[in-house]
Amino acid sequence: MPALIEEGRAKVNLTLRVVGRRVDGFHDLESVVAFADCADRLTLEPGDALALTMDGPLADACGDTSDNLVLKAARLLGERVADLRVGHFTLEKVLPVAAGIGGGSADAAAALRLLARLNELSLDDSRIMEVALQTGADVPVCVASHACDMAGVGETLLPLNLPKMPCVLVNPRVPVATKDVFNALGLRHGELLIGATDVVIQTPSWPEQGGEIDEWIEALARGTNDLETPAARIEPVISGVLSALREASGVRLVRMSGSGATCFAIFGNDADAQAAGEKLRADQPGWWVHAGSLS
Repeated sequence: MPALIEEGRAKVNLTLRVVGRRVDGFHDLESVVAFADCADRLTLEPGDALALTMDGPLADACGDTSDNLVLKAARLLGERVADLRVGHFTLEKVLPVAAGIGGGSADAAAALRLLARLNELSLDDSRIMEVALQTGADVPVCVASHACDMAGVGETLLPLNLPKMPCVLVNPRVPVATKDVFNALGLRHGELLIGATDVVIQTPSWPEQGGEIDEWIEALARGTNDLETPAARIEPVISGVLSALREASGVRLVRMSGSGATCFAIFGNDADAQAAGEKLRADQPGWWVHAGSLS
């Protein structure tokens, strides 16, 4: 059987509201999630043994292969599906690691899609989504890689009709541990974030299908990323990235994604996004910069 291929697209949190911390220690979130046109590439060659090889420009940053979420997702699915067919995964890593854009989660979701194809499972199979959530909070939304309003601990997904939005993603190549950012937020078990109300907990209203980019930018600008301030305290370079993006010509919205350190800027047209990307690459050759689109 020929090798199967899937992409793990970068996940971008356009908004991220921390509603509170549950008694079990997990944080309840509400986030508008979009996906970028940059991605890792995962190949599966069917075989008897489960294995993973990593290559690509950022493979060295992934750490020990045995800890990779691709293998974790595959093993968890194997515990639920009798005689699961597996094989040798090869991950071409191009997305930065510990960057707030769900690279590892996108890779795990790509592995689940590949295994579903190999084993003729529907992505709606409850076992797929159960494994996705157990693998990581960002994995369920990455399975379909479709714009969503994501709530809870990643289990509640409301699809959104997001228009294509020109963007620039920037990561200063400084990893930020998600747990450190949430710890810096300082919520105790069972504590609501100050100012959180029933209005926040309920699913907010977003533009209907066919909403133009201006309407979406206006709505997103009313949001926030509650992790931006604590992340910038941990890694002050994040503030520098945000400032550099705000200075770009034609920029419409600037914010950090996830727990950082990747930040994004949305533009009104592709030309402005591409020009901003080129300038940032020239000004900051050590940064990872992608100019493209979100959808």
